[in-house]
Amino acid sequence: MKTYKVTITEKLQKEVEVEASSRYEAERIVEKNWKNSDYILDAESFKGVKFRADFPQNDIGYGR
Repeated sequence: MKTYKVTITEKLQKEVEVEASSRYEAERIVEKNWKNSDYILDAESFKGVKFRADFPQNDIGYGR
């Protein structure tokens, strides 16, 4: 039996509204608020998951 490393990638997404003078400023405001934990992305924010297994080191290049 071989050992595989499997990467699990979850996607969380939340839309928030913010008043700003530009798109750049809006992104900076939301980023600052997110870093301050004003927005919490949880199970309700779940948008999908992907799984990707890497080939064991000794199998690279052999297509198995």
